[in-house]
Amino acid sequence: MQSDPVQACPVAPVVDIVFSRWTTPILWTLNYQGRQRFVELQRRIATITPKVLTQRLRQLERDGLVVRTYHPEVPPRVEYEISDLGRSVAPLFAQLADWAATHLDDVEQARDAYDETPR
Repeated sequence: MQSDPVQACPVAPVVDIVFSRWTTPILWTLNYQGRQRFVELQRRIATITPKVLTQRLRQLERDGLVVRTYHPEVPPRVEYEISDLGRSVAPLFAQLADWAATHLDDVEQARDAYDETPR
């Protein structure tokens, strides 16, 4: 018997929205560094390509987590900032950062023990 994945794990849609590979560093940066221009974000998240950053920013804007502000100047200027909805995820990030600080060494030890065990 199959069940609806959302019913099986009601946080799955949240994980898909907030914890995709590039969403987390983008939201983290905007939350802790404030409003950023595209090139500033790209510089802070050095391993992201411009194409992927553009795609993720558009999706985050669509999801209501990021606000894009266009300034009709010469040359035009675009800035991104975290929305109130996006900011509401900050406590979750803080909890995850605390968990990481407390438990990542344990995870590494478990991995090492697993890798050393013959299978």
